[in-house]
Amino acid sequence: MTAGAERMKVLYFCEGYTDIRFVVGLSEICDLTLAIPSTHLRESGLAARLAESSARVQVDAIEGGRLAFQWRSVAYLFRKLRSFDVVLSQEMGRGSLNATILGKALRVPIVCYLGTSPVEYFHCRRVRGQVGALRGWASESFLASAMRVTGALSSAVVTTGPYLERIAARLAARVVEGYYCGIDTVLFRPVSPEQRACLRKRLEFPAGKFVILFPSRISHEKDPETVLRATAIARDRGLDAVVMNLGGGFQDFLMCARGLGLPDCENWVIGRPAVHPMKDLCEYMQAADVVVQASLAEGGGMSPLEAVACGTPVVATRVGGMALTLPGIAQLVPPGQAAAMADAFQWVNQHTEAARQQALLGRDYVEATWSRSRAFAAIASALKESSGRPS
Repeated sequence: MTAGAERMKVLYFCEGYTDIRFVVGLSEICDLTLAIPSTHLRESGLAARLAESSARVQVDAIEGGRLAFQWRSVAYLFRKLRSFDVVLSQEMGRGSLNATILGKALRVPIVCYLGTSPVEYFHCRRVRGQVGALRGWASESFLASAMRVTGALSSAVVTTGPYLERIAARLAARVVEGYYCGIDTVLFRPVSPEQRACLRKRLEFPAGKFVILFPSRISHEKDPETVLRATAIARDRGLDAVVMNLGGGFQDFLMCARGLGLPDCENWVIGRPAVHPMKDLCEYMQAADVVVQASLAEGGGMSPLEAVACGTPVVATRVGGMALTLPGIAQLVPPGQAAAMADAFQWVNQHTEAARQQALLGRDYVEATWSRSRAFAAIASALKESSGRPS
């Protein structure tokens, strides 16, 4: 780390949930302040994880619900912006709209970090019937407009992977393909069969079962229904499989299974709380027979990359960022096709060595492209250039 990076004062302006790995990585490349809604800070467990980490971060928690946060964050930005060399603003929605407008007025460079595809993600709410057509159209129109404005006013946009880079390239003059927090390939690494057996016992995986791990928070853009239906189909075909959701919304996963009326689901659908991504998540990836990521929309898709870094086979939906990064290193299926996903589960079970070799090709790709060091080097470069500091 250079002296310039040590002295660079950066505000990470975050209006939603964020990953402890991203915050820790940012703290290593700059003098970091995190501004975040107080509810998200507490409810996500980020406050506790930061407290037990060695990261040097000034945390400014902004009180209030969604609307109150917007007004209070504007006042916060107006007071604080000029004390930073550059601001890294999460996504390209309402919060970044406020940040880029104020940044332009106060002559403070704003770099947006695009980790999702906001319009596509919100459209999933319409697909699921969570919002009506009028509200859906209005919200998607607002998000599209906000992205155009933030793209035009920002100093740069850093993205998670190539799919979002293509979206951002239509909106901003300077776009950097980034890799979010990257993959720590020292942590996410293959283990021996003996180590894997010990992990399965310690993590209390069901003995003798084909364990399908779905390590995602259940949100509107994910597709747990297809994962559950695919597992049921595979079981009907004779695969002794269980599916485990590991995430903050695991109770929603269990409710989804019951709501689908899947036979005997209480005995093969498992839900567990989210685990620390810098300590325990890798062990679940290493112990599983296959990791699945099913989505209606997907900007990047970090979980499949973490899995292949462990040499664990992956089945994923051919959508968004996963359609660009996973060909050749995972089994890809069309969105919503439970029978095709069941076929992929059976292929992994019947061709264990070929599936593992495919995943190990993915590890080579991750080490070359999605490494943690490369991820934060890309962010540091964008922040330095935008702030006018030498590289």
